[in-house]
Amino acid sequence: MSETSATVENLKNKVRPSNFGTVVSVRGSVVDIRFDTNLPPIYSLLHANEGKIAIEALAQLDAHHVRGIALTPTQGLARGAVVKDTGGPLTAPVGRQIVSRMFDVFGNAIDREAAPTDVQWRSVHRAPPPLERRSTKSEIFETGIKVIDVLAPLERGGKAGLFGGAGVGKTVLLTEMIHNMIGYHEGVSIFCGIGERCREGEELYREMKDAGVLPNMVMVFGQMNEPPGSRFRVGHVALTMAEYFRDDERRDVLLLVDNIFRFLQAGMEVSGLMGQMPSRLGYQPTMGTELSAFEERIANTDAGAITSIQAVYVPADDFTDPAAVHTFSHLSASLVLSRKRASEGLYPAIDPLQSNSSMATPGVVGQRHYELAQEIRRTLAQYASLKDIIAMLGLEQLSPQDRDVVARARRLERFFTQPFFTTEQFTGLTGKLVSLEDALDGCERILHDEFKDYSERSLYMIGTIDEAKK
Repeated sequence: MSETSATVENLKNKVRPSNFGTVVSVRGSVVDIRFDTNLPPIYSLLHANEGKIAIEALAQLDAHHVRGIALTPTQGLARGAVVKDTGGPLTAPVGRQIVSRMFDVFGNAIDREAAPTDVQWRSVHRAPPPLERRSTKSEIFETGIKVIDVLAPLERGGKAGLFGGAGVGKTVLLTEMIHNMIGYHEGVSIFCGIGERCREGEELYREMKDAGVLPNMVMVFGQMNEPPGSRFRVGHVALTMAEYFRDDERRDVLLLVDNIFRFLQAGMEVSGLMGQMPSRLGYQPTMGTELSAFEERIANTDAGAITSIQAVYVPADDFTDPAAVHTFSHLSASLVLSRKRASEGLYPAIDPLQSNSSMATPGVVGQRHYELAQEIRRTLAQYASLKDIIAMLGLEQLSPQDRDVVARARRLERFFTQPFFTTEQFTGLTGKLVSLEDALDGCERILHDEFKDYSERSLYMIGTIDEAKK
């Protein structure tokens, strides 16, 4: 072999040299690292302490220094520690083997079973589908929950938000929807827990296993106790898995996010740690961009649809908070949970007058459904305006017509309550799944005074309207 061909052969076999750096400073989750030869690109994943600590490069400070945010706790990391550039970004496992499993932000299985084999690893930083691939059809996504299907129908391939403060039932409603989807939904469900309580992840896993829906589910968790970098990226990991099922397997995906506010909160922590100037109420200046980059990947394409239902914690029940305002702009349906209704025992505690959907138009849901929904809203709005008079003067002082409106509204409110499958162990009531046709039929019969002589109690926590007669 000639010397030239030997050199060419050596170059072909030469592996890219490993790129090593040195930790210069550690401030909580923020780590500055010096690289003397190659500076890693933005979003590169770096490993320190023999792979125990993972850091994502977020800024190049000068020709030799990068600033990164740690995705794992930084205990034990010191100045002078050696850092290895992995040569790529954070990746997530995709493939059929991930179904019925539970993962963390690095794609490690956390359900005490062996790691899945035969999976591909894809970067979590991906572009949204181009406009020419997006579907322009509007279709309804039935949930089996009366108040949602009648007054704020969800869109297939759309995004719906569950808004509410602490303890009004967002997580319960999400788990009920997962349960009900098995009846309507032949696709795959992906549950993404961002910054939620550890016990909720464990409870959800057990409940889904008992309900027999785990074979169609993937769970990804970045819990409350994890560093902000991990909570900020776990949503992108779940999205990457959802995109695989939509684009490669051409299946419909239900992506449940609990809680999108914690995603923004983690972004706020990362931004503050990185030294960016905060904007209104201490939120990061890049909040709109970060949320848009996340939400725009959730789309309905020619291959399939990712339908997303997102719980949104509303700080101090203030709907003018920037996190709530920015999230509202991305949604096709908003389900607002009311603390007042929860305190009255009207579960699900969805406020029928504040909740809305862009699907509730005659062209999408049909004329009958649209007119019924408008009539229900009118009745409930009239009742809301009469509540002050009733509180001061009593029901007897109202005109007979107003008394009829109040009776209808109170019966509608009770008919919109529903026993859930996921709360059977607490309430002792068997869960009910109600079709849209049955729900509309019940509302129509109440508005026509068919149940005028029935007590309000008989309509509370039932499924279809005929159960009231029993």
